[in-house]
Amino acid sequence: MSSVDKTWSLQDAKARFSELVNCTLSEGAQLVTRHGRPAVVVLPVSEYERLRAPAQRLSEFLLAAPRVELPIERSRDAGRSIDL
Repeated sequence: MSSVDKTWSLQDAKARFSELVNCTLSEGAQLVTRHGRPAVVVLPVSEYERLRAPAQRLSEFLLAAPRVELPIERSRDAGRSIDL
């Protein structure tokens, strides 16, 4: 869900519930406010299921990453000498 497409007061959402559902299906997420404050977001089932899907494990993500050879060389410099 990138953003909420429309805001409804709770009173309007209850009175025009069918319209709220139709707008959700055609336009995306809808915000419902109660007493002027955001209360809930109504969103399509497909978006809800996407959000509820288990996250990919880090190991699976790393194994799926493309293989790239990087020329890495370690400096033979031993650093500087200091007197203690």
